[in-house]
Amino acid sequence: MTKLIGIYGASGFGREVMPVARAQHPSGTRLVFIDDNAGNGDRQHSGHAILSWDDFTREATGRDAAVAVAIAASQVRERLTERCAAAGISICSISASNIVIGDNIVIGEGAILQPFAMLTADCRIGRGFHANIYSYVAHDCVIGDFVTFAPRVMCNGNVHIEDHAYIGTGAVLRQGTPEKPLVIGAGATVGMGA
Repeated sequence: MTKLIGIYGASGFGREVMPVARAQHPSGTRLVFIDDNAGNGDRQHSGHAILSWDDFTREATGRDAAVAVAIAASQVRERLTERCAAAGISICSISASNIVIGDNIVIGEGAILQPFAMLTADCRIGRGFHANIYSYVAHDCVIGDFVTFAPRVMCNGNVHIEDHAYIGTGAVLRQGTPEKPLVIGAGATVGMGA
């Protein structure tokens, strides 16, 4: 029986993640979207079925199944991760083939690393991290759970980002120091181009 992977989120970011998931799992895997608003019927996008949560869990019964949560809203992403755990469905990470991961990088479950993302060295990254296209995390950074980097975020070294922070497109986070890291607080939003 083929492996089943659900991309939770059938709108914007989920549609961006699906080609990366398809490249990561080229054969022997059934890839579907999960959408809580999916009704009954043959809904699909780009050849992939769009299933409701109930339909996905029915299909997952008795088979190797996992979910990648591709929802931008971090609180929703956390809640859906907990929903999967309660249903006994594992969370998987999705990573583009051209990302760069340096030495001594620890990444929590459920990360989505889009094309051209880079994690340089000695970083700790929490659960449910999203690094959109062309984003990077430099040396000695600590990133909490369910943090989102929009496209082209540049996070320089010795930065600590707490849970549920959102870093907008093109933001540049200046370098901290080992003694005094730059800290972005829990739930903070850093605007585009900041």
